[in-house]
Amino acid sequence: MADNDPSKFITIKVAAEMLGVSPLTLRNWDKRKKLTAYRHPINNYRVYKLVDIQNFLTGIENTNKPRKIRIDFLNDDPTGDDEELKI
Repeated sequence: MADNDPSKFITIKVAAEMLGVSPLTLRNWDKRKKLTAYRHPINNYRVYKLVDIQNFLTGIENTNKPRKIRIDFLNDDPTGDDEELKI
């Protein structure tokens, strides 16, 4: 099948539902080049490749895993007094 086969494309509404965001969010992502939208050749509406949405979802799943981080605090007190850090 050709890359421009309409059956491989989905509407902005369907893509938004799959991703759990609004169509406006998808429009913003398109403007910011976060997720590529294509234009329907007849009506110029935004459409998305199903495989792009699936890959985007896979990327989100891979980034939602817990990560370990280390935070070091430095004592910048010039007097040398070591006070306990209060947060």
